[in-house]
Amino acid sequence: MKSLITLAAAILAACIFSSCGSPGTPNPNQVRPLKAVHVNPFEAGTYAHFRAQKGYPRNYGVWRNEAVLARTNASNSSIRIDLSAQRGYLMNGKELAMDYPVATGRSKYPTPTGNYRILEKIQSDKRSNTYGRIYDAEGNLVKSNADSRTDPIPEGGKFVGAAMPYWMRLTWDGVGMHKGNVPRYPASHGCIRTYYKAVSTVFSKVRVGTRVSIVR
Repeated sequence: MKSLITLAAAILAACIFSSCGSPGTPNPNQVRPLKAVHVNPFEAGTYAHFRAQKGYPRNYGVWRNEAVLARTNASNSSIRIDLSAQRGYLMNGKELAMDYPVATGRSKYPTPTGNYRILEKIQSDKRSNTYGRIYDAEGNLVKSNADSRTDPIPEGGKFVGAAMPYWMRLTWDGVGMHKGNVPRYPASHGCIRTYYKAVSTVFSKVRVGTRVSIVR
């Protein structure tokens, strides 16, 4: 019996060392490039699911809590702007009503952080006094990204300020929230450009005096 046990142990050892010394045939599936698939682990429709989407926060998604939005109005709303995330948050007390894309000031014209209140609301007839386009006397475009303070206007020409619909002023030196082009990076002259799919809702839920906090 002892000799049989010794023989079995020797055979087992030989198999182990043989398998270690001689690699098996590679599995082709282990070396074939495979494209990873993003799987969102959260329940669809929840805010956790929204935040776990590919590209968030620098995507164009807008999340709405319809139940909270329905009871949000100018008397109970506030806004939080996150410069790092390039996101705006419409709040009802401590409840989030909407999360939406914004584009704030680029490095040369940074949007100032701090706590503000809306000073003025103008839905449609608002243009920038500083930034816009310059045309010559014949109506030809001379400069598309003009600064009225420094760029000369040709004789007979004119400066046309950039349109800023849904204007919500935060400072008297020109910073405010308004509808505009929203690339997913800071791009403005200091204002908070608000995504077109969200700006009318934001405008309708605030008033002069609504609190706005800007954080980094």
